[in-house]
Amino acid sequence: MQDFKSFSTRLSNLKSEDFEVLALELFHFQAQANPIYRKYLDARKIDTQSIKKLDQIPFLPIRFFKDHQVISADPSEFTDFFSSSGTTGMITSRHYIWSEEWYLSHAQQIFENNYGALADFHVLALLPAYLERKGSSLVSMANHFIRKSNSDHSGFYLYNQDELLAKMELLAGNSRKILLLGVTFALLDLAESGKKFLPPPNLLVMETGGMKGRRKEMIREEVHDILKPFFSVNAIHSEYGMTELMSQAYSKGNGKYTLPSSMRVMLRDVNDPLASSKRSQGGINVIDLANFHSCAFIETQDLGRIDSDGMLEVLGRFDNSEVRGCNLLVQ
Repeated sequence: MQDFKSFSTRLSNLKSEDFEVLALELFHFQAQANPIYRKYLDARKIDTQSIKKLDQIPFLPIRFFKDHQVISADPSEFTDFFSSSGTTGMITSRHYIWSEEWYLSHAQQIFENNYGALADFHVLALLPAYLERKGSSLVSMANHFIRKSNSDHSGFYLYNQDELLAKMELLAGNSRKILLLGVTFALLDLAESGKKFLPPPNLLVMETGGMKGRRKEMIREEVHDILKPFFSVNAIHSEYGMTELMSQAYSKGNGKYTLPSSMRVMLRDVNDPLASSKRSQGGINVIDLANFHSCAFIETQDLGRIDSDGMLEVLGRFDNSEVRGCNLLVQ
């Protein structure tokens, strides 16, 4: 296995037909180099040398990020980490990172592959709760997007709704598009505020999920049906990401996410987490090759469906799983 910098370069130029080869190489590296993953594999009595295909790879339950330093190198090399939001009293996850600079470059590449250059946007980030704590990967990404947009109008917003609405009206008809990136509960609060607002025609609204205990969980269609008329848009875009992953997936309004080249989703049986799902839906297991420094094979607490085009539809959470701050709307 090469060093992280070399692997990151290979990942940036990854072709879809090379995904399995790289994933298997990474599995065999992490099965030895990651102490937590190695102990998990040992506990399951996995013969790692027998793993020859993607569907044979065991996935590490995401809860291990709450109690352990999940890394594939000497712990002394890792000081920086992203932490999950959680709600009061909840144990949060920590994802120790190899390079925040690389993470931001990777996130930018994924976004621009889906939406075009950030320089074509004014980026308005409505992220209360996330901005009020340290360690959010979402805030780090949004701040990077704001800087790369190179717009004096881009910036963060907390609860200053009037200022945000005035800014969007000011930018109406501008040659650039407006990206309103918002946590779901804050977008809903804005849409239901009763404030008068003339939506700009060049607006793209993207929700990142997250009720943070501020509102009841809602199905995606219900959320979008509230947001679309207020912002006068035909679709609400969505970002699917989490503290424990370095890659993001994007939906352009139909609830189905396009996966980046660094990510694959494999579904597991809802009744047997060690077995693959025999149906087109099940528990979401994620292979994120951008987690080359930690663990690339994550068993999430999310439920999903894969359509015939390979797009991911997120259906909700397993019963009794903790509510995360990042995207999940119950379907």
